[in-house]
Amino acid sequence: MYTNLPGWARWFLFALIVSAVCTYAVAQENPSSPTIVKAAELQADYVVLRKAYEEMHPGLYRYSTKAEMDARFEVLKSELNRDQTLREAYLAISLFLGKVKCGHSYANFYNQPKSVVEELFKGQTRLPFYFRWIDKRMIVSKSFSTDKRLKPGAEVLSINGTPVKSILDKLLQVARADGSNDGKRVAYLEVTGTDNLEAFDIFHPLFFPFKSTMIDLTVRSGNSPKPAKATVTALTYEERLAPIKAGIDAARGSEAVFEFKYLDPKTAYLRMPTWGLYNSKWNWKKYLKDVFDELVLKKTANLIIDIRENEGGNDIGDEVISRLIDREIKFESAQRFVRYRKASVDLDPYLDTWDPSFKDWGSSATEAGDGFYKLSKYDDGIAAKVYGPVGPRFVGNVFVLVSATNSSATFQFAQIVKQNKLGTLVGQTTGGNQRGINGGAFFFLRLPNSKIEVDLPLIATFPKEVPDAGIEPDILVKPRISDVTAGRDAELSAVYAAIKNKK
Repeated sequence: MYTNLPGWARWFLFALIVSAVCTYAVAQENPSSPTIVKAAELQADYVVLRKAYEEMHPGLYRYSTKAEMDARFEVLKSELNRDQTLREAYLAISLFLGKVKCGHSYANFYNQPKSVVEELFKGQTRLPFYFRWIDKRMIVSKSFSTDKRLKPGAEVLSINGTPVKSILDKLLQVARADGSNDGKRVAYLEVTGTDNLEAFDIFHPLFFPFKSTMIDLTVRSGNSPKPAKATVTALTYEERLAPIKAGIDAARGSEAVFEFKYLDPKTAYLRMPTWGLYNSKWNWKKYLKDVFDELVLKKTANLIIDIRENEGGNDIGDEVISRLIDREIKFESAQRFVRYRKASVDLDPYLDTWDPSFKDWGSSATEAGDGFYKLSKYDDGIAAKVYGPVGPRFVGNVFVLVSATNSSATFQFAQIVKQNKLGTLVGQTTGGNQRGINGGAFFFLRLPNSKIEVDLPLIATFPKEVPDAGIEPDILVKPRISDVTAGRDAELSAVYAAIKNKK
C-alpha cells in the first residue's frame, strides 16, 4: 500500500505504528493514570478538615492534649504541602485520623465518591485467602487459591518480600479504634469475608503498591515447618465479593440476616453477624419475637448468642435484653455532649448528613463549660436508659460470644449483659472503650478538592473513673492456630464446657 512512498517516509510511518502499539500496550497495562492533587488544593482541604474537627469533634482531646493534636495537625499540613497522588493524600489523612484514637473517625470506605472508590479501592490486589492475626502472625483461615500450601492453619511470613509483621505495624497506624484498645485495631485488619470492603484489602496495596497481579508469598505450613516460596494470583474486588454477596444482598433486602437453629435438643444458637440494618426491609423485630417465643415455649435450657462478627449498627440488642429480664433495669449511661450549638456557615457546603437538625442543635444544647454543650435532645434529662420486660422471659442459660470486633452497639450490649448478669460473655476482650465513645450523630465531611470524605462524629459520652479498655469476657478464649487448622470453634467448645460445669 505504501510502496510508492520514499524510504525515509516508510521508516517514519513504521516508527509511528510501533510507537502507537507500544503506547496502546502501556495503556492496557495501566488504563488510567493516578489523579494528581495540587498542593494549594490540598492545603485548602486541610483548612476545612482542621476547622471542622477542632470546632465540632467532641472527642478530639479525649486521649490527647490540645498541644499534641496541634502538633499532629501541623504534621498533616506539612504532608499535604506538595503536589501528590490521590493515594498519597488519602494515606496522609488516614494516618492523621488514626492518631485521633476514635473508632468513628476515619475516611470511610463506604462514603467516598465513586471516583475515589474506583481509583483506590477496586484494583486486583486482594490476597486469595481469608486470615486471622494470632500473636501478630498471619494465619490462613480459608483459601481461594489452588496452591495447597495455603490451607487453614498455614502461616504467611512475607508478602512481596515484606515481612507480615512490618505490614501489620504499618497498617495499625491507620486502623480505627477507641483509645488504647489495640485488640480492636488488630481484629479490624483481619480478612474474614464479613464485609465487602475490608480494611486490610484497602490499606495494604495503598501502603505497599503492587507491581503486578501476581503475589509472592513466603509460607510455612504445619506439616512442613521449613518456609516455602509461593506465587499466587491476586483476587479482584468482584472475586473477593462473590463469596459474601448473598449475605450483603440479604442485609439490604427482605430476607433474614440472622441465623437461628438448635445445636442439640437443649441448646439453641442465634447468630447475628450485623446490626447494620438501616436500609433493610426485613422485619427483624418480628423475627426475634418469634425466636424468643419459641425458646420459651420449648423451655430451652441454653441460648448461645453469637455477635463475634458484629461491629454494631441499630440498637437491636435492646430487643434481646427485653426478653431476658422480668423487671426494669437501668443502664447508667453518661450525659451526652457536643462541641458546638450551630455549625459554622463557611463549613456548611462540606457537611453532609441525614438529619439537618445536626447543623443547629438550638435550645437542645446548653452551655456546660470547657468548650462543651450538654445535649438534652437525646438524654431528655435522665441519667440512665431504662429497659423494660416485653413478653414472656427466657429463663435458660445465656451465653454471648464476643470478640474485639464489638465496638459500638454490640459493645454496649455486651456491657449491659455483663453489668446486669444477664448472661455469660465468652471470647475475647471487646472493642469500644469504657471511657466512652464518639458517635450518635455524624457529619460526612466532604473535602472540596481531593473529594475525600471524612466521618465526623458529633456526640460524646464521658464516663468517670473507668479504664481505657473494652469489656472483658467472663470466659476468656485465646485464639490458637491449632483451632484454625482443625476448623474448631473454640468459643463454642468453651460454652459446652461451661454448660457441663453448670450441670
